[in-house]
Amino acid sequence: MTDEELWGQVRAGGSEAFGQLFERHAQAVFAYCLRRTGTWAVAEDLVSVVFMETWRKRTSVVVEGSLLPWLYTVALGATRNHQRSRTRYRAALGKVPRHDTDGDHADDVARRVDAETRTRAVIAELEKLPAGDREVLEMSAWSDLSQAQIAQVLGIPVGTVKSRLSRAQRTVRGAFVEEAL
Repeated sequence: MTDEELWGQVRAGGSEAFGQLFERHAQAVFAYCLRRTGTWAVAEDLVSVVFMETWRKRTSVVVEGSLLPWLYTVALGATRNHQRSRTRYRAALGKVPRHDTDGDHADDVARRVDAETRTRAVIAELEKLPAGDREVLEMSAWSDLSQAQIAQVLGIPVGTVKSRLSRAQRTVRGAFVEEAL
C-alpha cells in the first residue's frame, strides 16, 4: 500500500494505517534528527514530536506520493525549535555561578559513544555554514530526497536548492581537507 493510500485511511481516523506509516518512516526521521542534534536521546524525543505533530495535523495535510517530505518538514521545525531551546538553556546556565567539583569524571567519559563523538564533529563543521546551506546539504546527504523534494520541504525554488547545495559542498569539502592536513 502506498503512503498516499495509507494517509487517506489516516485522515479518516485509521490509527493502524498511521502505525504502518510510522514503521515505514520512523528510522529515516530518527536518522535525520540524530544528524541534526548529535544525540540519540534527543533524536528519539524529536521523532515522537514529529509523529505527534503529524497525527495532530492529519486532517489538514494532503499527501501526494510519499509522506517523507512532510515528515522532514516537521522534523526540520522540531530540530530548529530544539536548537533554539538549547541555546536559551545554555545562556541561562551561563548566568548561574559555577562551583568546582573534584569528582571522578571517568563514569561520565565512559558513557560517551564513539558514534556520537564523530557525529558531533561533523555537526560542528556544519554549524559553520549558513542555516539555509546547512539544511539543504543535510537533506541532500542524509535524507535521500531529490532536489525538488528538498525545495518542497523548505519552501524554496529548486534553483536555490542547487546553489545552496553547491556552495555548502565546497565549504565542507574545504574544511575537511584543511583539517586532514
